[in-house]
Amino acid sequence: MGRKPDGASSIYKGSDGYWHGRVTVGVKNNGRPDRRHVQAMTEAEVIRKVRALERERDSGTVRKAGQRWTVEKWLTHWVENIAAQSVRENTLAGYRVAVRRHLIPGVGGHRIDRLEPEHLETLYRQMMRSGSAPATAHQAHRTIRTALNEAVRRGHLVRNPASLAKAPRLPHEEIEPYSVSEIQRLLAAASERRNHARWAIALALGLRQSEALGLKWSDVDLEAGVLTVRRGRQRPKWRHGCDGQCGRKFGGHCPDRVPLRTETTETKSRAGRRSIGLPDELITLLRQHCKEQDEERDQAAQLWREGGWLFATPTGEPVNPRTDYDEWKRLLRLAGLRDGRLHDARHTAATVLLILGVPERAVMGIMGWSNSSMASRYQHITGQIRRDIAKRVGGLIWSNETP
Repeated sequence: MGRKPDGASSIYKGSDGYWHGRVTVGVKNNGRPDRRHVQAMTEAEVIRKVRALERERDSGTVRKAGQRWTVEKWLTHWVENIAAQSVRENTLAGYRVAVRRHLIPGVGGHRIDRLEPEHLETLYRQMMRSGSAPATAHQAHRTIRTALNEAVRRGHLVRNPASLAKAPRLPHEEIEPYSVSEIQRLLAAASERRNHARWAIALALGLRQSEALGLKWSDVDLEAGVLTVRRGRQRPKWRHGCDGQCGRKFGGHCPDRVPLRTETTETKSRAGRRSIGLPDELITLLRQHCKEQDEERDQAAQLWREGGWLFATPTGEPVNPRTDYDEWKRLLRLAGLRDGRLHDARHTAATVLLILGVPERAVMGIMGWSNSSMASRYQHITGQIRRDIAKRVGGLIWSNETP
């Protein structure tokens, strides 16, 4: 028998009594052949392993050479060195909580190439038995799925077990947007408060909280009647600047606190950067708001910190999202309306556009959606819409006109 060509697979029985197989699957980073080894008690079994490795090589799904990552090591590397460079700060914070609090304690000891969907499904059940909400388990699932997708893309893993695992089912929460009469009551209550135009923008234009609080006067052209969303306000995060001398528990309460985040960041997506036409009534409200802010600037005198914010504190600083949230809750009570999330104002604005029959493409532009599927989440069939549809159906079927 002639000599086998270079790179051909080989099968032989070793002096240790085991059958061995060696398969060349590619080239290592140093340029040398990447030759993998398998072994078994019988020749038939080692042949099966060699053929399987050859199929992986030919299909391009063979695992990359190098260290065998555990789930803990890969998740730590991914969240700190890969995700940290490419995602928004709030997204990264969510990843870190899921990784450190749930995923590493639950499945961190497994090698990523031996992790099975059942391991993850067991973890999700244990999380919920321990009191975690289904949404928390779902967040852990999305996090490890994203992390392992990157491992697959880089050749460290052949398949992603998280893509096969069944995520916990999230309970469906039906959002009830506020009606037109309720919107009017809200705006009437807001008219007696500071920054009253803030709520007109929320209910009429559907801006996210971060987008509304990130607006500056340079983003508004009252003559042309256009508002441009360019950035979002971030939740402040602080650290102590006193070397622990102030005695306060939280960095935000320290007199010498140092910010850990910038005041604003880019919009949530490219679609979020958008220009929106302003109703005449809202232009009037903004002109009035401008005069009121000028009066506050004069009253604050040297205490005023000019930042150009459309909605500011009495001393010109950007509004804290928590303060904004509390004001929303206060408005609901003043207007005598049912309790609701601040984000429900965005659902309300989207539903108003549905009532008005605004084309889907225009709605996407106003709301800053990247795809049309968001409409099903934010636009709701209200009683008013049902009655309108019923009248149209009745007018068509029971019309007195004969064909």
